[in-house]
Amino acid sequence: MRGTIIIFLKAPIAGKVKTRLGADIGLGRASALFRIMTRRTIKEARKGDWRCVLAIDPLNAGFRNLWPPSLRRIGQGHGNLGQRMKYAMDQIADGPVIVIGADAPDMRARHIKAAFKALRGSDAVFGPAEDGGYWLIGLSRRRVAPGLFDGVRWSTAHALEDTIKSLPQNFEIVQIDQLTDVDTKSDLASMGPFSKA
Repeated sequence: MRGTIIIFLKAPIAGKVKTRLGADIGLGRASALFRIMTRRTIKEARKGDWRCVLAIDPLNAGFRNLWPPSLRRIGQGHGNLGQRMKYAMDQIADGPVIVIGADAPDMRARHIKAAFKALRGSDAVFGPAEDGGYWLIGLSRRRVAPGLFDGVRWSTAHALEDTIKSLPQNFEIVQIDQLTDVDTKSDLASMGPFSKA
């Protein structure tokens, strides 16, 4: 069954997106870099035979021209990151689902392909990040995970560990490549020439 990838996006408004990075390099520059990362992420995410959906916050942000109009758009709902990801996943009717953000500059279509391949024989897949979080989570949805994201300490070095603990103990879990997600100035090295934008 064909899978779905959901890309979590915020409207690229200075002071509303990448605020930790903005504290280091300026809010306007952080917003501009997020636009670059978003375009790059969407381009890679559209290279497979999976469905691609944009989960936007806020949904009616007025930035429609920034993202391909052919892609389905959904809202993120409310609450913490886990509650919003769970809400977005529930909007997809069937099949395996993967959620990514737009701030892992080294993410390529091959990583998404590897994640969907992993889900053929497992219940969950993660793309770990260097900071203890993760840049990708996916579920095969052959079995339910009622406590998913319960008790996760978001924006800490425990986010991946906590999310894994929130899954049923009998879940088969696979991890794919570790990547850097850009949250602070020290992470910008992973963007290469894009960091100069």
